[in-house]
Amino acid sequence: MNKDQKAAVVEEIAAQLSGAGAIFAVDYRGIGVPEAAELRAKLAESDAVLRVVKNRLAKLAAESAGTAELDELLEGPTALTLVKGDPVTAAKAIADFAREHEVPTYKGGLMDGAPLEPEQFRRIARLPGVEVLQAQLLGAVASPITGVARGLNQMLAGLAGQLGQIQDKGLVGGEDGAAEGEVDPAEPDAGASEAEDQSGEAERAGAEDSAGNDDAQPEAEGAEEEASTEGQDGD
Repeated sequence: MNKDQKAAVVEEIAAQLSGAGAIFAVDYRGIGVPEAAELRAKLAESDAVLRVVKNRLAKLAAESAGTAELDELLEGPTALTLVKGDPVTAAKAIADFAREHEVPTYKGGLMDGAPLEPEQFRRIARLPGVEVLQAQLLGAVASPITGVARGLNQMLAGLAGQLGQIQDKGLVGGEDGAAEGEVDPAEPDAGASEAEDQSGEAERAGAEDSAGNDDAQPEAEGAEEEASTEGQDGD
């Protein structure tokens, strides 16, 4: 690698260091080519890359990117994990891979510009990822809404049941209400019919009284004539 090629590599690594939200330095001794490819694939899911470069070039890149805190970590076989995505998911990928293969070993790193010690790295690796946290947050937000919706449905169902009972008892609408005194406008007025019946009865009673008086008048006149005749005979 000539001088220009080295300068290009340093510039490329410096750009990656500057754009990374987290940087994990690991000791990659014991990792074969297949294992390295597997780890790179897992890290790619977190938008992270694993770079193995010479420590001297990495130090030049760290100085250029303003991450000189990495200098003390760049001793021995060192690979840099440059994370642009979720650092928690990337840390979990490294930790899970290390438990399965017993390599690599986390040496140290930076997260949001602050040093990240091995114990802190292990705690981060045990945290749930961003997607899990988002799902939990959505569940927490949706839970009260679901409870309100369930309560409203229960209230509406209860109200519908009460209205159905009221209608069954004839307290609203239906034929029962008309039977209990409601007047159907299509039927004749019952009060008018009763008045007509009473008027007819009065007329019939008057007619009978008139007929009785007519019959009694001749009888009275006959009695007067008889009394007059008897008086004349006595004279």
